[in-house]
Amino acid sequence: MTWFTGTVVFILVWWTVLFCVLPIGTRTDPDGDIEAGGWRGTPVKVNLGWKALGTTALTGVIWAILWWVIDSDFLSFRTGFLAMP
Repeated sequence: MTWFTGTVVFILVWWTVLFCVLPIGTRTDPDGDIEAGGWRGTPVKVNLGWKALGTTALTGVIWAILWWVIDSDFLSFRTGFLAMP
């Protein structure tokens, strides 16, 4: 995997993991303060900083596993159990 491919894979995995992590721990405002511009269901405290850090850490682990699978002969069509006869 080249540095460009690795960067693209990291960005794609990061966005996917971010959308999976965003709803975790989010509490909604049941009343929805209309005067402040809020609606019912608006998140009270999102903690985007912590979610971004957690997303980056989790993406690093997933990216390392993907890098290993891509660069090794674990899933190779040339050798191993997936080799064509």
